[in-house]
Amino acid sequence: MADRVSGTEGYAEEADDLFVRYESHPAQDLHRAVLHLMPKPPARVLDIGAGTGRDAAWLAGLGHQVVAVEPTDTLRLRAMALHPSPAIIWIDDSLPELAALRARAESFDLVMLTAVFMHLDAEQRAQAMPNIASRIAAGGCLIMRLRHGPVPPGRRMFEVADDEIIVLAGSQNMTLVFNEHAVSRDARNQAAGVTWTTLGFVKAP
Repeated sequence: MADRVSGTEGYAEEADDLFVRYESHPAQDLHRAVLHLMPKPPARVLDIGAGTGRDAAWLAGLGHQVVAVEPTDTLRLRAMALHPSPAIIWIDDSLPELAALRARAESFDLVMLTAVFMHLDAEQRAQAMPNIASRIAAGGCLIMRLRHGPVPPGRRMFEVADDEIIVLAGSQNMTLVFNEHAVSRDARNQAAGVTWTTLGFVKAP
């Protein structure tokens, strides 16, 4: 699906480098600040923009049942080979529509979007949020990591304001429970001045 999805530009071409970089950062360390928001296993978890499968594999290893959505064929197929697990279901789908996922009519206790939403423009972000929220069970959690800083050559990214996401989530009955800003853990991103925002929301029962 990669050739048909805006926002995935550059990922297939840089797959070798991305697997080395992403897999070098343990998921537990990356998400340590929001561990208290995650449900106890076994829970139903959705990882949108699953990339190399690092987070999906970690979540499955904790005892969760994971659905991993990744539109870039090169990443998805390689991730499936690198992180084989009967607890992970891989889906070729993309934001903002999430058509294949919505057709499954599943709901999840935790939905994660790590370094994903900045690939969508404002119109796409507004379209995506209801489709994301509709997959979250009552009382479930949404955790998003937003990238801020220079756009790498060949990529499609937009600056995303925290307030915009908070308003979009609020319109879908989700309450902000976590908001943290931090510098990048990646040495290359640090040198470029990249920072991250992590937002956590809980959907009303």
